[in-house]
Amino acid sequence: MRGKWAVGIPPRNFTWIIRDQLALSERPGGFAPNHRRVRRQEELIWLRGQGFTRIVSLLVSQHNLQAYEDEKLASAHYPLMPGTDPRPALADAFSDLDASLRSGARVLVHQEELGERVMGVAAGFLVWSGRLPAQPQAIALVEHLIGHQMGSAGRELVVAAAGLPPRQPV
Repeated sequence: MRGKWAVGIPPRNFTWIIRDQLALSERPGGFAPNHRRVRRQEELIWLRGQGFTRIVSLLVSQHNLQAYEDEKLASAHYPLMPGTDPRPALADAFSDLDASLRSGARVLVHQEELGERVMGVAAGFLVWSGRLPAQPQAIALVEHLIGHQMGSAGRELVVAAAGLPPRQPV
């Protein structure tokens, strides 16, 4: 590949939550009816070129997991199923994120689109991991970084995260 496409393109709504460590975006390639394989490929090229080594999917489905494997990007899948208790998925995702960040990985977290549920996961992780001391601060920070308010579904995830056992010191 040559030219500007050789470096790929950033995923839509790409946003750093912890600079150079943890970012959020919509699903590489776009969400459901707008998903394009070529765009996904270009976005995965960009992610790899930016030093990303891990992708965490919060999708209900297993979409894109094979594409991540094909691109030699480690991935994990923690589906946030609507209408179910999110705490088991959050506990697993938070432990994975914490271990990945401590090992020096650069991680992207996504769902179909960058909406309030992904925002809620990010804010919940910031508090759970001890990076921020309180839920209101984490919510305000994530809202500021993303550029819009977090709705009730995201705030419910932050509250659910508060009910998890705290991160174990290393």
